[in-house]
Amino acid sequence: MDTTGESDTMTPADATESTTTNRRQPFPRGFLDTISTGWADRPEIIPPRREAATWAVARRDAVSRAFPGRRVVVPAGSLKQRSNDTDYPFRAHSAFAHLTGWGSDAEPDSVLVLDPTGRAGHEATLYFRERADRTSAEFYSDASIGEFWIGPRPALAGVAAELGLATAHIDSLDRQDGDLVVDEDADLTRFVSELRLIKDEFEIAQMRHAVEVTARGFDDIVADLPRIIAHPRGERLVEGVFHTRARADGNTEGYDTIAASGPHACYLHWTRNDGPVHPGDLILVDAGVEIDTLYTADITRTIPVNGRFSPIQRKIYETVREAADAAFAAARPGVKFRSVHEAAMTVIAQRVAEWGLLPVTAEEALDADAGGQHRRYMVHGTSHHLGLDVHDCAQARREMYYDGILEPGMVFTIEPGLYFQADDLTVPEEYRGIGVRIEDDVLMTADGAVNLSAALPRTADEVEAWVARAR
Repeated sequence: MDTTGESDTMTPADATESTTTNRRQPFPRGFLDTISTGWADRPEIIPPRREAATWAVARRDAVSRAFPGRRVVVPAGSLKQRSNDTDYPFRAHSAFAHLTGWGSDAEPDSVLVLDPTGRAGHEATLYFRERADRTSAEFYSDASIGEFWIGPRPALAGVAAELGLATAHIDSLDRQDGDLVVDEDADLTRFVSELRLIKDEFEIAQMRHAVEVTARGFDDIVADLPRIIAHPRGERLVEGVFHTRARADGNTEGYDTIAASGPHACYLHWTRNDGPVHPGDLILVDAGVEIDTLYTADITRTIPVNGRFSPIQRKIYETVREAADAAFAAARPGVKFRSVHEAAMTVIAQRVAEWGLLPVTAEEALDADAGGQHRRYMVHGTSHHLGLDVHDCAQARREMYYDGILEPGMVFTIEPGLYFQADDLTVPEEYRGIGVRIEDDVLMTADGAVNLSAALPRTADEVEAWVARAR
């Protein structure tokens, strides 16, 4: 990769005014005299309205009603440095994507502004950096935004048509006193987060699609187990196999893939993924594909590497599934969201108490004030909302989220687990180093919970058959 840098418009002084460094050299006169000539005309292509943009109108209207007379600013965010002059891939802020319909192709530093009108309501304008004219030095000299470097950028007219929004160049945006800005104003930030608690029909379809692609990624992993086993860092191969599917059929992963084999499965967010995958161990894979509209799945399966659970592995696995099934049974419209977690934890407490792992009874462990001893083996929650963010709606009020009521249109996970650390002396030796999680993505409907990821095997018998088929 190379970078050179000029800015603004091209003039003869460009050749002498640029700062010369090891990575930035002045352009010679001949280049400056000829770079703006010899280019074919670029046709103005006006694309059709994208479906996501149609649904975004009602969301913007909701924001407008909530903040009458206030100017609302929703930035997409900027590029973030990875190292020196390289950046992480850009991903727009979820609230920005939700309110515009602009997904994986959104431009860095774009800003949605809702300006209050004289009458009730707001006028929406999308500001972004339009593609540079080829007579501008921006075209060839700026490695972050120049089209010579990163490829074509969108034009104002095309984005306006595709998103159904008025558009303007980012340079014309003025920040004003009293602006309400997402991630700066607490009320606005909370509102746009809570706005995503109930998914509309478009969002539900996107979630189904994200789950379908993710399921194909899990199938890819199981099919590639022989190669994964043979490599000294097989966990990395698991990560790579899933990444291939995520990039081929989606945008990328919705979060860093967890490929945790053997005792690594006991670490809840093991993303180092640098260990081997040994027959006889379990491998816990927690992964989700983010599709082009930026909606993501979040699924976990725990798989016996050699295709068969040992008796103790099966006992632990089926206990986790029992907890998940109890959580599913508790997930009904009109009940509190936390009831899902409570149902799963009741099973976990009862079983680990039966196995003699607790210093108290299951009932005592489940006491909200003095208990919790069973949480040593499942420290995380059972459920979280899911959507544009893998942990969606995270800025919502507690009374709307954890203590909120389940309603049709909510999408969330059910993901109990049991984790017995390799050095945990409170459990028998045969338990140590075994970690199991089963995670599914759930849509709440008027008739109850629907498991969007039910196509992936869940029971121990189904998982064993899955591996056998792949072989």
